[in-house]
Amino acid sequence: MSRGPAHNPKTTRWLLVVAVALIATSALVYVLHYVIFRDAHHIFIYMVHDIAFVPFEVLLTVIIIERLLSRRESAALDQKLNMVVGAFFSELGNSLLKLFIPVVTGNQELRRRLDVSKNWQAKDYAEAVAFTRGLSCHIDMDALNLEELKDRLVKARPFLLGLLENPALLEKDSFTDMLWAVFHLTEELEFRDDLANLPKSDRVHLGLDVKRAFENLAREWVLYTRHLQNNYPYLFSLVVRTHPFQDRPSPLVADQAGG
Repeated sequence: MSRGPAHNPKTTRWLLVVAVALIATSALVYVLHYVIFRDAHHIFIYMVHDIAFVPFEVLLTVIIIERLLSRRESAALDQKLNMVVGAFFSELGNSLLKLFIPVVTGNQELRRRLDVSKNWQAKDYAEAVAFTRGLSCHIDMDALNLEELKDRLVKARPFLLGLLENPALLEKDSFTDMLWAVFHLTEELEFRDDLANLPKSDRVHLGLDVKRAFENLAREWVLYTRHLQNNYPYLFSLVVRTHPFQDRPSPLVADQAGG
């Protein structure tokens, strides 16, 4: 592991030199003030006044202002990260959900709990997130088109690699876990030439990989949808009309209003 700047002897020596120089400069100015005005009483009054102000200055600059700036920086980073999440779902995530949902055994409960609508409130999202975090579904591998899944994932491999190389995603652990689950499934399928004649044990293994990928996808999709409703209503409107957890998705506004 590389050592940070604080442990670098050259950096420490430089900071020490700067600190000594600043203290010496301050002392020199005080001495010059005394030589000119011969007023030690005046010097100590201002010295004590300045020292008394230091705790308040620390409170103002370090605690309050720094926290406000940190919160603003965190919000800006979160916005950028959600742009990456949105790109993932537009490019790959939504199509994977459309493939996975029909082959989840007992998906009626899944659809009912994750059928996001424009009327959802914070409580609904909290319940949906809790549901996805406790999700333990079973995948019907006989109903899943492995060739189509492999083709879609292999084509998206460069895109997935690009996302995994994005250092900003280190701040979003759950999304990174989801990417790794999808990327692992991609590699598992890519290494198999004949997906039509797999032994039962191998299909069970792939089923676990699909299950992992889907459960992570479902959780991240709910979190991203909540972000859209709070920040981008026009994007959220399209998601409500087209998301794969509903029975009859349609991009047409008239159909959605009439249904």
